[in-house]
Amino acid sequence: AVIPVQWAVFPHGSPCPLSPLSLLDSLPLAAEYTHAAHKQETHAAPASKNMTCHKIAPSNANFAFRFYKQIAAEADAKNVFFSPVSISTAFAMLTLGAKSTTQSQIYEGLAFNLTEIEEQEIHEGFHHLIQMFSLSDSEILLNMGNALFIDEKLKLLPKFLDDIKSFYASEGFSSNFTDSAEAEKQINDYIKKKTKGEIVDLVKNLGPDTVMVLVNYILFKGKTSYWEHPFNYENTREEDFFVDGKTSVKVDMMYQESYYRSLNDKHLSCSVVELPYKGSAKALFILPDEGKMKQVEDALFAGLLCTGLRISLYIPRFSISGTYDIKEIFQRMGVTEVFTDQADLSGITGSPELKVSKAIHRAHLNVHENGTEAAATTVLEISLYSVPPVIKLNRPFLFFIVEETTHSVLFMGKVVNPTEN
Repeated sequence: AVIPVQWAVFPHGSPCPLSPLSLLDSLPLAAEYTHAAHKQETHAAPASKNMTCHKIAPSNANFAFRFYKQIAAEADAKNVFFSPVSISTAFAMLTLGAKSTTQSQIYEGLAFNLTEIEEQEIHEGFHHLIQMFSLSDSEILLNMGNALFIDEKLKLLPKFLDDIKSFYASEGFSSNFTDSAEAEKQINDYIKKKTKGEIVDLVKNLGPDTVMVLVNYILFKGKTSYWEHPFNYENTREEDFFVDGKTSVKVDMMYQESYYRSLNDKHLSCSVVELPYKGSAKALFILPDEGKMKQVEDALFAGLLCTGLRISLYIPRFSISGTYDIKEIFQRMGVTEVFTDQADLSGITGSPELKVSKAIHRAHLNVHENGTEAAATTVLEISLYSVPPVIKLNRPFLFFIVEETTHSVLFMGKVVNPTEN
């Protein structure tokens, strides 16, 4: 059995719903914004419109929304958090060894149409994505990588090994899966190290037929402060968060008055606010009107238009995690054969005796003011002549984390109860 594993971490930072200002027009949730507004973006790194990774960005975004809707349908009253780009990368890597229907189902599940993009372009796109993420940023640490844990008795085809290394920069490790406890420790130690201790004990109960574990990790972490305009700890107050019409919980509500790109969309029945990180990432929060969460979720592909306004912003401090059985979710999305005895992964070993027996994903996020040092530099301009609009995230909301240069949705989720990790 082949086991793809993904994990993703965004420690000590902030959430970022799908930022329409961060995604270009080619993305499903891309915003149509004016040239003047675009020129105001001074924190985004310049990027060529012909970057290889941009070719896979629309499909990756489509997959993100489709995967989210599968989770949300099963977890209506629960928090949601995952990294779509981590899942996409792991399964795109698997297609290098897949053949026939097994391969075409995976591509379709990842929202790739091979009549519009060639396989070579897909893998080159992920290769470029990994390269771009690995570039050092003065403020944000963004790393994505892959690893292959291979049973010492399994012989892989040289072409598969070459491709997985050249396209996905995958590391390779020999493992003894007959000793499942030792193999689990080896993989979990690797994950813990790569995610700076944020993801632990992810791999459990490896089956006796396991011969390979394929992993992907993504780590998004600020080196000092994270928000371009950090919140001041002194402004944080305990307030009510309304989980639903009958339930409320106490949360530490952060507060700041500043200029943010924001909108109130009467048609979609939601408010949207964008918060820039230092570096090339953006956070976007989407607050549906009361009772309109389902309507907003169903309209995730709609365009949004954000404009710069001075607002009073309230965001709860919270920590959120998500662990998902990708095998079960993919099967609902039509990706079935790779998990059965009919799987054709003969591009890995030369014979079709392999299948994916387990696929798991975990992501973790901490959201706070960004530390005392950063908060001490915050300067607030408060006008005495007008009261700014208020956006208070005191009921369930959506959020996305987007990397602008590559047009990538790094993380997305929904906070129903910020007191539940």
